[in-house]
Amino acid sequence: MSQDPEGMELSSRGPIRKYSLLVALGGNLASSVGKPQETLKSALKLLQTSGAVIRATSAFYHTPAFPAGAGPDYVNAAAWLEAPWDPQTALGVLHRIEAQMGRERVQRWGQRTLDLDLLACDDIVLPDRQTHKIWRELPLEAQIGRTPEQLILPHPRLQDRAFVLVPLADVAPNWVHPLIGKPVRALLEALPERDRAEVRRLQ
Repeated sequence: MSQDPEGMELSSRGPIRKYSLLVALGGNLASSVGKPQETLKSALKLLQTSGAVIRATSAFYHTPAFPAGAGPDYVNAAAWLEAPWDPQTALGVLHRIEAQMGRERVQRWGQRTLDLDLLACDDIVLPDRQTHKIWRELPLEAQIGRTPEQLILPHPRLQDRAFVLVPLADVAPNWVHPLIGKPVRALLEALPERDRAEVRRLQ
């Protein structure tokens, strides 16, 4: 492996593309490394050892369980990464790290030691604009019972969730949603004040 004059990694097959990734981190159960805050720190280290360069990480936040009553409160954060991972590769890496931290995929929106959500990869829209619109506008009651069979990017609910947008505003306030056309800071400001106030920064 070598580098060209502009710093792009080169392989025997040519330049290796680097993707800009936005990832949400969360957990509300202890893992083998400790409490949720320690689990998130370990997950960030594992992302680095897996080949990602972490450009920015948010503060850690205390947030109510979602949906309400779904278990202990969460610790949430966000990270901006650069890595040679296309969306499917990135998803595989995130799932592998979740498993390393004891994540068991038993119940949608259930309690978990670690949740790593791929929020965005560059400005890629998957699988297409129309399918994304369907999932983006899905009523909450329908979301609980339905799981997409394919990767949806950007994450179809990120604009609705303070526990995602508050940390995300720490690392990528100017990232513009490719379909909504608004930056993270504007999406956050559009949420009800009560929702934003529930996401409390940990010291």
